[in-house]
Amino acid sequence: MTTLLFLPDAAAEPSDLADIRWMRFGDGGLLARGQGMPDGDDPIVAVAPADAVALHWAELPARSPAQSTAAARILAAEASATPIGELHVAVGEAEGEERPIGVVGADAMVRWLALLAAAGVDPRAIVPAPMLLPRPDEGYWRAEIAGRGVVRGRTSGFADEARLTELVTGDLPPKPLDRGALDAALAAAAAAPPLDLRQGPFARRRRVAIDWALVRRLALLALAILAVTLAISLVRLAKYSFAADAAEARADALAATGLPRGETVTDPDRQLAERLGRSRGPGLGFTTTTAAVFAAVRGVPGTEITAIDFTPDGALRLSVAAEREALATDLLRALERSGLDARASTFTAAGGRVTGELTVRPR
Repeated sequence: MTTLLFLPDAAAEPSDLADIRWMRFGDGGLLARGQGMPDGDDPIVAVAPADAVALHWAELPARSPAQSTAAARILAAEASATPIGELHVAVGEAEGEERPIGVVGADAMVRWLALLAAAGVDPRAIVPAPMLLPRPDEGYWRAEIAGRGVVRGRTSGFADEARLTELVTGDLPPKPLDRGALDAALAAAAAAPPLDLRQGPFARRRRVAIDWALVRRLALLALAILAVTLAISLVRLAKYSFAADAAEARADALAATGLPRGETVTDPDRQLAERLGRSRGPGLGFTTTTAAVFAAVRGVPGTEITAIDFTPDGALRLSVAAEREALATDLLRALERSGLDARASTFTAAGGRVTGELTVRPR
């Protein structure tokens, strides 16, 4: 349901609201009418007096409301003697190729909204009275709304005053609009105002209301998302745990193949390392250390190894014979270049050869 509230003159006082008229419309058409401020919480559309609003029609750009309003203000400034700064200009919905333009004093808008606010009313829209009538195919419609005569043409709308009406309509006197058609037009205008003066600085402020039902639904949705995310993480962790257990079982099986038959597998890494150490010896092992030593000896002609002793701590003791002392020094440096830590004993000369011992360890 929507209630049409017919505003008094702009110069009205708060006491004049007792004489204000209203009409309530619903799905069944006109439901009630009365005088004074209406009761209930139904949306209210205020109706501005026809003599307070000047109506014009023009082709305006439809790219944006700002462009349309700017063009309408230029037209209003050219057609009005009142400074444009004192006027409020509003643009309505297109009617064919033209759009209606409402021009009203800004002070009148301020007074109307102040009167309504004092009565606890915030109208959804403010419609000029002539715009309540349907647009005629030709000529003019006339009707009496809330005790006031109103005339509407295709590109005009004004209060019905004898001299003014005759001057505007000329040889086409207005046709009276029957009650059924008038009620239908009023109901349509109440549902979808063709021209709303509440634009720009007088636009209705939107109240932000919290939809608690929506908030609850969003909260439940967020909890569901968190629960699903947690479930996915738990499933992934379980999958990783099962995979780790399977990998550990395979490692134990492989370790068992590398250990002596019948040995219990407790720590595969440690047990394999111990067996490897036993197989190759301490340090780098006998084989690796001996191979490095022989490679160094081959690189120093005139030197030879006469004895080898591999100690439990991974050191290799060498008895070395060389043609001269300088070759023993060259062999020592060759061993150091190969990455070994070599230490020499005192070399002695006997029978035309130099002999001594070298102790070689991994660094």
